[in-house]
Order: sequence, then C-alpha cells, then structure tokens
Amino acid sequence: MWERILTLLRKEFRSVLRDPRMRLVIFGLPVIQTMIFGYAVTLDVRHVPLAIVDRDNTVASRELVTRFTGSAYFDEVARTFDDDEARALIDSTRAAAVLQIDAGFERRLHAGQPAPVQLIVDGADSNTARYVVNYASIIAATAGNATALDQTLRLAGRTLPVGSVDLQPRAWFNADLESRHFYVPGIISLLVMLISLMLTSMAIVREKEVGTIEQVMVTPIRPVEFILGKSAPFAVIGFIDVVLVTAIALLWFHIPFRGNFALILLGVALFLLSTLGIGLFISTVCHTQQQAMMTTFFFFFPAMLFSGFIFPIANMPAFFQWLSLVNPIRYILVIIRGVFLKGVGFEILWPQCAALLVLGIAVMAIAISRFRKTLA
Repeated sequence: MWERILTLLRKEFRSVLRDPRMRLVIFGLPVIQTMIFGYAVTLDVRHVPLAIVDRDNTVASRELVTRFTGSAYFDEVARTFDDDEARALIDSTRAAAVLQIDAGFERRLHAGQPAPVQLIVDGADSNTARYVVNYASIIAATAGNATALDQTLRLAGRTLPVGSVDLQPRAWFNADLESRHFYVPGIISLLVMLISLMLTSMAIVREKEVGTIEQVMVTPIRPVEFILGKSAPFAVIGFIDVVLVTAIALLWFHIPFRGNFALILLGVALFLLSTLGIGLFISTVCHTQQQAMMTTFFFFFPAMLFSGFIFPIANMPAFFQWLSLVNPIRYILVIIRGVFLKGVGFEILWPQCAALLVLGIAVMAIAISRFRKTLA
C-alpha cells in the first residue's frame, strides 16, 4: 500500500515541479501576496491631505493648526480663505479634509466660551472619513483640555480647579495598533487554502482530461491510496509556504512572534484536511482545469470574506455569522493570530483545533464518497 502511495507521490512532485507555472504558483505567489498585503492592504490612515481655512489667524488658532499638522495623521496641502476654493480642493481630491477656524476663535477661548471649529471631510471614502473624524476629535479634545488648564493657571488670585478624566489607553499585543501585524499572519491561511484547493482540484481534473485516471483505476491501487498519493504533495507544499510566509513576516515586516510555531503547524495540518477535501470535491464536479480554477476562486473569495480576515464576524448579519461556523479559515485565523501576536497555547486554542478536526473529517469523508461515486 505505502509503496504505491509513495510512487504516486513522487510522480506528482515531478509533475508539479517540472511545470514553470506551477513553480511560480508554489513559490512566487506566497512572496507576492505577502508583499501586497504587507504594504498595500492596511486600514491605518495617515498623512491625510488637509486644507486650512484660518480666518482668526491668532496664536490660539495657529497652535491648533500646528497640533493637526504636527501629528502623523495630517499633512497640510493648502491654505485658503475662500469656501469655493476649499470645496474645489476636496472635489479634486487634493485635500481629504478642510479645517475651518472662524474669526473670534481665540477671543471665545479666553472668555471661557465654546469655540467651534469645523472639519469638512470627504465622505465619498467612508472608511477614511471615519478615521479622520476620530483623529481630529482626539486632537481637538487634547487642545481643548490644554487650553482649559492654561486658562486655570492664568486666573491669579481666583484659581478654579479644572476636573477632567485622564484616559491612558494601552493596547496589548500590538502597541502601535499596526494593521500590518493583524493582516500579514492571516495571509498564511489564505495562501494555504488557495494553493491546496487549486493544486488538488487541477491535478485530479488533469488526470481526467488526459484519460489517465481510468488507467490508474484499473491497476491494483485503491481510491483511498490514489487520493493520498495525489493530495500529500500539496500538503507538503502547504507547509513549505507556511514556513516561507512566516520567514517573510518575521524578517522583512518584523511582525512579532510570541508563541510556539509547532502549534501553527498543528493548526495548518488540521486546516489542510478541510482544504484538500474541498479541492478533491471540486475535482469531482469539474471536467476541465479551467472549470476547476473558476470553481476554486468562486469558493475561495466568499470563504475569505466570511472568515474575519478583513471584516469582524461580529459585525455581520446573524445568518452569515452562523454560516461562518463551517468556514475553516475562521478557525485557523484565530490560531495563527493567537500564536503570532498573543503567544497563547493549546489550552486556549483547543476549541479551534477541535472545530478544524471535525470539519476536516466531515469534508474529507464527503469528498471521498463523492470521488468513489464518480469513478463508479
């Protein structure tokens, strides 16, 4: 039995590694995808182009402007006193926001009166606009507290206490709140799924296209041995990609790694049960490699969207939250991010491992049953 499986395994390795396109998919795709997600896919909003309309032009107004432009979140791109010009700056996307300070700003502050400041934001990009408003609110609140304290200290002879809540936030596991630390480890799960799905489904469909699968089936080899011999090489390739992406994450992007790498390998092994099973199932319903590739992507993208890789599952409608329970990416993401960023162990992650094991056995059983019926 094992001799027949090893023969198939060697044949599959030679077939895959002999094809230059397959070598590019196996070794080039992980590097390219990791670089893309590491640099381009980020929710961190910084260096927002900001136009200034300062009609007060006093020490207080200039100090407020300095607080905005001196932060890492805003870059001053223009100054104007004309509302139409400010509108044109946003329309042309030269500015994503306009900070407008009306005359009398400093006088109102010194009189202890509210001093309104308007921030006009380009809401066409709602995600960026939301972050811009949050950043501006924090800066304005900080400036307001500093002004109130300064005013209190200036009231000689009748000093009044200024009460305030001194919030000192601290983010564990990602002190600088870098979204790169969140996304780059998650790429491991996406690459393992995409490559194992695509290679498994296309390899078996290729045998059907050229007619060799019927020749193999008339030999003493059994269907289970054929499946093991065909899928084992792609499991090995999956582990190679895990090591490759992890090395890039640690050495190039300097993503912190606080846990046990063996736990990631265990999670990936359980994850591969599901992905290889799904790839096998796809091969039973497709007749050409083109169909197999299209079906793979048809399955992959919804699985990615409903996994929590980009959007929190808790924010999804209840139906999709329930649907995500049968999505293996959901569980491997928790394992990988937990090991990378939090350093948690098996005592915390065993529910995710158990879920992957159950899903993997179920999917593989369905796929093998379907494969046997297809051969029959």
